[in-house]
Amino acid sequence: MEYLRDWDEVIKNVRGGDRVKKVVVASAQDDHCLEAVAKVAKDGLVCPVLVGDGNLMKPLIDKYGLRVEGENFLHRPDPVDAARASVRLIKEGKGDFLMKGSLETAQLLKAVVDKENGLGKGRLMSHVSFQRLPAYHKMLLSTDGGMVLYPDLAQKKEILQNAVDTLLALGYEKPKVAVLAAVEKVNPKMPESVDAEALKTMNRKGEITGCVVEGPISMDLALVREKAAIKKYESPVAGEADILLVPNIVTGNCVGKAFVEMAGAKMAGLIVGAKVPIVVTSRASSAEEKYLSLILAAAGA
Repeated sequence: MEYLRDWDEVIKNVRGGDRVKKVVVASAQDDHCLEAVAKVAKDGLVCPVLVGDGNLMKPLIDKYGLRVEGENFLHRPDPVDAARASVRLIKEGKGDFLMKGSLETAQLLKAVVDKENGLGKGRLMSHVSFQRLPAYHKMLLSTDGGMVLYPDLAQKKEILQNAVDTLLALGYEKPKVAVLAAVEKVNPKMPESVDAEALKTMNRKGEITGCVVEGPISMDLALVREKAAIKKYESPVAGEADILLVPNIVTGNCVGKAFVEMAGAKMAGLIVGAKVPIVVTSRASSAEEKYLSLILAAAGA
């Protein structure tokens, strides 16, 4: 596959899988969370495993018409215990990916990164945002706008590889990566441009695999062929980027929110780099964003 055009193609990927994926929801007594879970379950795309306060989960299960019973319903009222139990279910092969419910993100991630019983695999965890922009001809992934604050070069390499692996899991053959900067030439006074050139060199030497890396490159050249042509900037990534690697969390956060709020993007987000995808959506996230995040996780799990 060269690339995915829209969310309908992502959903088609999930439907075409060999089995229905299971999502383990930690502290599942969350109204908006179960609303999204119920929607993907009714669509036949995901099967939920709910871990949390059973007395609070049952009314929500009834409210949204979910069918959850037996080993797919686990009463763990304490959020820390719920996080640990959810991670344990994943390790036992009883779930394919993880979702945060009514608990703090830090509580869930502490269980995930536990050295003895967690889901780490020796790689930095990072956040990816996958979005469909009306003005762009295909799906676009940006990273990292949610986890690593100010990554150094080594961390950027891992963030980049996490993003590439995410698209490879979705069926891409060789994603095109744009390492963003304000200019296209290396400027020692602009560290992101220096890092961009270093990442491109690593890619050419085979130290970063499964993708084509370009950088430094500005965002307009990465997304608009005509702009690249005007500047005579030749690259297979110009106007065709699948992944935008941002220099820091501030840039990533601003880019993601601008896409959604001002450009009409339909967005989903995941934490990647662990043994399974982790859905950790904000309380301010729309029901649609939660739904699409579940779809994305199921497609990549």
